[in-house]
Amino acid sequence: MPKKTYMVALMVLVLILLIIFIPRGEEDQSEVEEKEVVEETASDIEIGEYSVVAEDLDIPWDISFLPDGSFLVTERTGSLIRIDGEERIEISVGAATRGEGGLLGMTLHPDFEENGYIYLYTTEEVESGLINRVVRYVFDMDMNSLSEDRVIIDGIPGAPYHDGGRILFGPDNLLYITTGDATDENLAQEKDSLAGKILRLHDDGSIPSDNPFGTAVYSYGHRNPQGLAWDSEGNLWSTEHGRSGIRSGYDELNLIIPGGNYGWPIIQGPEEREGMITPVLQSGADTTWAPASLVFMDGTLFWGGLRGSALYSVRVTGESVEDFRTYFDGEVGRIRTVVESPNSSLYMTTSNTDGRGNPREGDDKILEVPF
Repeated sequence: MPKKTYMVALMVLVLILLIIFIPRGEEDQSEVEEKEVVEETASDIEIGEYSVVAEDLDIPWDISFLPDGSFLVTERTGSLIRIDGEERIEISVGAATRGEGGLLGMTLHPDFEENGYIYLYTTEEVESGLINRVVRYVFDMDMNSLSEDRVIIDGIPGAPYHDGGRILFGPDNLLYITTGDATDENLAQEKDSLAGKILRLHDDGSIPSDNPFGTAVYSYGHRNPQGLAWDSEGNLWSTEHGRSGIRSGYDELNLIIPGGNYGWPIIQGPEEREGMITPVLQSGADTTWAPASLVFMDGTLFWGGLRGSALYSVRVTGESVEDFRTYFDGEVGRIRTVVESPNSSLYMTTSNTDGRGNPREGDDKILEVPF
């Protein structure tokens, strides 16, 4: 073979291998040879048109509402923003913004009005590389300041991709935390690793006595879960990003049980294996939601889609779901967080300035959707 022809063939082979094996982010996902099990339906549920609550934000990630009607927003680039009407106050937190990492999830303590506790999930750079941690602060609403920081859990494996990051208090007043596999998929099956898990802790970081493995781990075998919500029966649901690769698909909605193994990387999509849990709902091989949140309202689960650039919903019927719907398809771009506001409307954050979207005028925004 002539040298020039050999070099061209070699370059083509290297390119193919890179496409197949380089870890991808939260929206480039792959194929399994199974038929699609979900078909999108028209968005005919009675919800109102969205309105813009805030704009010109820098990769907003999470929202928490304060008792006085104002709210806090985390920006992945390391700022905590308090928004009260037209007033906007920026509080620097800092984080290692690497790919999908940075300042991510946030939640208020159930007794926030008494103790002022706020919890933040951040990516940090240490000597060994990137890690994720959850830190508790006291937030002074009068001074707009953070103090008395206390690390609740540390050493969660981090990476430029698959950092999880959602934190919420459950009906049991315990703290639940989603973590990604940090691009080392085998960690998801290792029970002694904090990667690829849903964690459960007391508010001070101690381990509940009824956790299934005697550790912080509540469930395992997750790739990159980023949504948590409890339904009216107290069941815990989670959304999760499917596998990366050449083609899209197999994002998940899971019903979480203590000690459950959700199969990653051994099974995905509709695959079944003894001792592993198949999703209640998955997007199929040819559709990508890239689900980045979850909220339960009025018998319905809603989540935002990044690559899907839409809002999705299903009705909960016991331990199953029905009536899958899509809203605002392509209208506002990438949707990350969806939360319920104190007046029972839905707040959504866009994520068009994160390097993967197409920013529009005023991006990124927080949008309100009335019911």
